[in-house]
Amino acid sequence: MSRFTLPVQYLRLVVEQIAVMGGDVEDCLRQAGLHSAQLADSAFMADLTHLRALLEAALQATGEPAFGLLLGERLRVGSHGILGYAALQSESLRQAIGLVEQYLALPTSLVTLQQLAEPAAGCLHLQVRSVYALGRSEHSLLEAVLLAISNLFVALSPGGVRLRQVSFPFAEPAYAALASELFGCPVRYAQPWAAVTLDAALLDQPLQLADPQAFREAEQLCQRELLRLDTARQAQGSLTTRVQRLLLERQQALPGLQATARLLHMTPRTLHRHLQAEGTSFQQLLDQLRHRLALEHLRAGRLSIQAIACSLGYRDVANFRRAFKRWQGVPPSACQTPAGYQNDARPC
Repeated sequence: MSRFTLPVQYLRLVVEQIAVMGGDVEDCLRQAGLHSAQLADSAFMADLTHLRALLEAALQATGEPAFGLLLGERLRVGSHGILGYAALQSESLRQAIGLVEQYLALPTSLVTLQQLAEPAAGCLHLQVRSVYALGRSEHSLLEAVLLAISNLFVALSPGGVRLRQVSFPFAEPAYAALASELFGCPVRYAQPWAAVTLDAALLDQPLQLADPQAFREAEQLCQRELLRLDTARQAQGSLTTRVQRLLLERQQALPGLQATARLLHMTPRTLHRHLQAEGTSFQQLLDQLRHRLALEHLRAGRLSIQAIACSLGYRDVANFRRAFKRWQGVPPSACQTPAGYQNDARPC
């Protein structure tokens, strides 16, 4: 398992939402292996196991399938520390987006953000991908992250920014009307990716709150904080994160151990030894990504099982079926539908 960490303020927001909805906070913390004293410690960093367990406990305790959206409403600009402050000083949406893309690792390494321009349609897609497999809580995570991005745009230009659309890679839930209301735009489901889409014409319009000098000073703080964080993560197994991101960036043709080691300027034996010291292996990281990508493809319902197996680097579809059953407990055919998941009771 990667030594992923998450600033404690995000856990506090999850707990606050559980409390507001009448859930048993102490029981949720217990299920996540946490206690109140840790949440009061500003230096405490949660790991992936804590986050996943807390989100799953929150969904169960509140009985609210839209928990991710309600959590996202709490993720305002001030929730993201110096990065949120720096973004508020931006001269344009383009500058703010570039800043967030560059320094996203400050608040979390949980997701990646990628800009995908579509000039013919006059729009820009901001694609969000989760780096780690979060199981049943992944839907909630994506909803919270995309709503946090939407909240940022509203804060940058009150009343002046309207998203063109929001996309999610899972089936339309029963609370879809709430999602449309909170995002203030059309929300489409069973899409190839999770993304918010903006009109390109908005990207370079001057922002009312722009302060170039404050922006430069805040960006310098982001640079210093990222350097400090990178140093800390190097001591906490950042090679695992580097391998995960490298595989994610090259998902169209996943590299093997030899190629990955070469891209990281080390020998396969050295790569294996360092990953082993961090409590994982190249094969584990590769399997985790294959697992997540397989679920994404099956949710989208656009590829056959054979095509999915091929895209993930399996030469034999039978090997893919065996691997998928090991991950999910069911064969891939049990998860494959033209419109993705039909309801939350499905095993995928």
